[in-house]
Amino acid sequence: LNSKRTKNRLPQGSALIELMVYISIAVIIFFSISSMISLTAQSRIKKQVTDEVEGQGAATMQLITQTIRNATSINSPTTGSISSTLSLVMPDGGQNPTIFNLSADTLQITQGANLAVNLNNSRVLVSGVSFQNLSRSNTPGTISIQYTLESVGQSSRPESNYVKTFYGSASLR
Repeated sequence: LNSKRTKNRLPQGSALIELMVYISIAVIIFFSISSMISLTAQSRIKKQVTDEVEGQGAATMQLITQTIRNATSINSPTTGSISSTLSLVMPDGGQNPTIFNLSADTLQITQGANLAVNLNNSRVLVSGVSFQNLSRSNTPGTISIQYTLESVGQSSRPESNYVKTFYGSASLR
């Protein structure tokens, strides 16, 4: 009877080995879940930063090109030249001149005697603004536009940094 009981028993120390296997599996699962959560957070931050820059860049380009199309003439830059400031004559005298310019890291529009209005928020920096007058004689006028937007990262993490250069052109109607 005693010999039957000893045959069913596990060797000594096997419970410790089982416990170590269970702990190892739990640690692997924990680190896998932690990695997935971290990657998800990084992706979310990158998407927010990209959407911010892309959205502001597209909205700014839309405003500039629409304003150029509605203008009656170009004050500056002169034909064939490049400038960081664009000055337009508008059909509404109260909007004359309409000026786009870079002030520090902010792109602004000033219409007539009104105060300048920022076209980007504090989460995005603007640089490399250039307006090139591509007009030819006896044409209404064409302006090429270029500017770079950069996210203002709240941390030094790479996913919070994003830079994009926007290009466009528009002709007066």
